Amino acid sequence: MPPQTKWTRIARRATARHAFIGDATLRPCGASRQAASSRDGAYRSVRDEAGYGCTVASTHRRPASDGDPARRGERGSLDGLVEDAAQRITRFNAPEAFSAAAADGVIVDIRSQDARQLHGVIPGSLHIPRTVLEWRIAVDSPWRNHHIGGLDQQLILLCDHGYSSILAASNLVELGFCRAGDVIGGFEAWAHQGLPIAPWRPRLSAADALPGTGPPD
Repeated sequence: MPPQTKWTRIARRATARHAFIGDATLRPCGASRQAASSRDGAYRSVRDEAGYGCTVASTHRRPASDGDPARRGERGSLDGLVEDAAQRITRFNAPEAFSAAAADGVIVDIRSQDARQLHGVIPGSLHIPRTVLEWRIAVDSPWRNHHIGGLDQQLILLCDHGYSSILAASNLVELGFCRAGDVIGGFEAWAHQGLPIAPWRPRLSAADALPGTGPPD
């Protein structure tokens, strides 16, 4: 099976198994453990120093069991890694991501600068390259992008085709951003839907400015 077909199958299966939009997998920020556990069982609370917090389903951090490859000292599969990550995040199709960004969401473009120059940028998005993503977003990072809000900020990651964004968004959930998600199909799907795209333009910035710390496009 061609790689692209295989990966499409994996992403669709993970999305079908966990239709996160409206599925109440993520509870509102500040919800109590007791209220959250009344429907879905065990939950864990995530809170930072500033008091942002949310209650996250226990599937966000699946406990090790005898059936887990890591517990047995075996290596896991790439398919399993991606599927597990997809279960922890909110996945949006391109029109849903556009609507969420028009509300309180922020689209974080993790594509390379070369891809942005070639294909264009999404107006209003933040460009944070994948290589520095966690350092620009974590609330305890001294190199954080200050255009990112607190842990209750909805972050919608966008890559080229919607695969690397799954793993990246899962990392952000582990950092406490319980509303982190990604765009299914990535920039390719965004462009296919005819959603807004602007030409890339160079910015006038300090020569020593760190990548991924700039304002929205």
